[in-house]
Amino acid sequence: MSKEIINSPNAPSPVGPYNHSVLANNTLYISGQIALNPENGELVQESIEAETHQVLKNLGAILETAGMTFENILKCSVFVSDMNMYGRINTVYAEYFNEETAPARELVEVANLPKFVNVEISAIAAK
Repeated sequence: MSKEIINSPNAPSPVGPYNHSVLANNTLYISGQIALNPENGELVQESIEAETHQVLKNLGAILETAGMTFENILKCSVFVSDMNMYGRINTVYAEYFNEETAPARELVEVANLPKFVNVEISAIAAK
């Protein structure tokens, strides 16, 4: 099996020993993204809506670098620090996906996330 590492210049740099994504057998595995603004490295946290938009923008930048769009996503994993934010996160999430072709997904509440953010999303996409 061969794999291609795909990092986007338009997404925040990885903060550890990992890459934005790995393409193998036409399947793109995208690392979890948080609401880091790639232009200044600052966290976007003025609201859960703004935070979720930034996370999805970061995912979109990685998809674009790989020659894909949100339509290519097969599965998303959404991690949240507080399940009470589910509805607000879901409202923003729905702006990025067509309901009829939306990917499979789980949304899980966790104790903590990197940099103590409120939401992190990873994805699997296919060409």
